[in-house]
Amino acid sequence: MHTPPYILIPTAIPVEPFREILPDCQLIYPTNEAFTDQEVLQHLPQCTAMVSIFGRKITAGMIDAAPQLKIIANYGAGYDNVDVQHARDKGIIVTNCPHPVTEPTAELALALMLNVARRVSHLDAALKHGKPLRWGTMQNLSNTLWGKRLGIVGMGAIGKAVARRALAFGMTVVYHNRKPMSPADEKQYHATWLPLHELLSSADIVSLHVPLTSDTRHLMNRITFEQMNPTAILINTARGAVVDETALIEALSNGTIAGAGLDVYEDEPQIPPAMLKLDNVVLTPHTGSATIETRIEMSQVVAQNIRAFIDGMTPPNMVS
Repeated sequence: MHTPPYILIPTAIPVEPFREILPDCQLIYPTNEAFTDQEVLQHLPQCTAMVSIFGRKITAGMIDAAPQLKIIANYGAGYDNVDVQHARDKGIIVTNCPHPVTEPTAELALALMLNVARRVSHLDAALKHGKPLRWGTMQNLSNTLWGKRLGIVGMGAIGKAVARRALAFGMTVVYHNRKPMSPADEKQYHATWLPLHELLSSADIVSLHVPLTSDTRHLMNRITFEQMNPTAILINTARGAVVDETALIEALSNGTIAGAGLDVYEDEPQIPPAMLKLDNVVLTPHTGSATIETRIEMSQVVAQNIRAFIDGMTPPNMVS
């Protein structure tokens, strides 16, 4: 009798798309929020496919514990949580899930910009918790996005989605990639390429949209913060380690930059206590793609990647 492929889904994500797309597979799925690492290691030896989730490292040890593993399907666009090189050495395919996360992550980036610039969370907390707050024409002032310059670092799909929204808010857009976009793309997004140091020194808001690599780790550090304007705002919805958090706390505390909106952190879910005490930073718990609709669509895309592999085809979102 044919043994169905076993698919390990270690975290309680929407499972119905997997049932619909992979009806001939045996799904191993937690009844609570997530399997423990020990439970994952117990299930792995029989699995053909594994779904990896950001925040949980897929280490060389886990991969070695799975002799039948053929594909790691990442539930998210970034896949720095997976030891891709070790998977490649073992002949294991790695896929990601880029498209569903684009629009919601861009939405959150704009939400953080608005929140920090217009001091929404700060004023909301003051009203709700009885902090001293004066009402008046020249009280509680903030800054508009209209007419401001947005510097996008990483003009990929999410960066472009942010640019579209920024244009609707009356902002001008400059960007930095390793290589400039085509003239047609620059015209479409009304965007101008700048060297990173020029972008940092001229932008009112800097929004990060780069993957975490050896080149981008601590891209934002004490030196680059000093290149920014003292009125500038930093937004990070990319990966936490793109920013040196110690340097950012210093920059926010001493007025090197005016504020920040962060959805990602160097050591998630830990956030430095000094960061939590700052009034000029808005924090969210890695929720860039955390909408109900997006989570369902992500499950669909991940299941489709696994389906393609099982059917002998190249998965549509293969990264290794």
